[in-house]
This record gives sequence, C-alpha cells and structure tokens, in this order.
Amino acid sequence: MTITRLAEEARLSGAVVHGGLCWLAGQVADDASLDTEGQTADILAQIDALLAAAGTDKTRLLSVTVVLADIAEAPAMNRAWDAWLDPAHKPARMTVQAPLVDPAWRVEITGVAALPAREGVAALPAREEVAALPARGGVAALPARGGVAALPGSDGVSAAMAPPA
Repeated sequence: MTITRLAEEARLSGAVVHGGLCWLAGQVADDASLDTEGQTADILAQIDALLAAAGTDKTRLLSVTVVLADIAEAPAMNRAWDAWLDPAHKPARMTVQAPLVDPAWRVEITGVAALPAREGVAALPAREEVAALPARGGVAALPARGGVAALPGSDGVSAAMAPPA
C-alpha cells in the first residue's frame, strides 16, 4: 500500500494517508497572537484544508485529540469547535492539558479520519463478517460476554466489538 505524505515540513508531515485513513499531525495556529477561540478556529480551518487535500472531510473524522495549554480555556476552545462541528458526524474526542512547544500556542489538535470508499477498492467487512472470520495468527474469537465480543490482541490487550443488533 502507498503512503502519501501531505504538507511536509522539515521534521514532519501535516498529514499522512495510508490504509484508508488520514492521520493528522498536531496542528497549531498560524497566528499565535489569537486567543484560544481564535487559535482553535484557525486550526480547524487548517484541518479542513488537510482533509480536503487527502480526499476526505471533517464528517469522516474518527478520533480527535485536543491539547490545551490551560484546561480552563476549554469553554473558549469548545465555542470554536461547536461552530465548526457537523453535529451529525461527531468524532470521538479527548481534551487534555499539556505544555505546548511554543508558549504562545494555546491549542494543538490532531486526529484520524477515514477516507471515502473508492471504486475498485474493497470495503472493510461488516461487524458480523468480522465475528465470523476464522482464527488467524493466534487470535480466536471468544463467546460474547455481557453483550460484547472480545478478541484478544497479540500483546494480551483485548479489543471489544459490540455484536450486531
């Protein structure tokens, strides 16, 4: 499979596309003089541009991590986020506080988005098809417990998948 790197800089790529996913590097505001809400809006516009360059958009975001220099600024970040977000396509999101490389940066956002299915490219199997797959590589399907089917990972960590309704 091809790996495509977008918006390359000296130390990183702004996004990397591989395996039907677009992985975003941590995005920071181009204008660090903006307040938290302004920096967030700036970053979200950058994310829109990167996703478009990758052939996808914010409705296909799977997961987002927001890093705030000061967690007390979460309401300001959320105002920009809420104005940008498509409420019908909310990704999983985590928000944490951590020092950022440049003290003027108030927000950094990263995420992972799915690419749309392309003609001639096989779609991933549905959950019920995954549950019916034979065991391979030492991974065997276990019976459902409490409504969740568990698949043990090679490192002993289990991944859970809800069975089809």
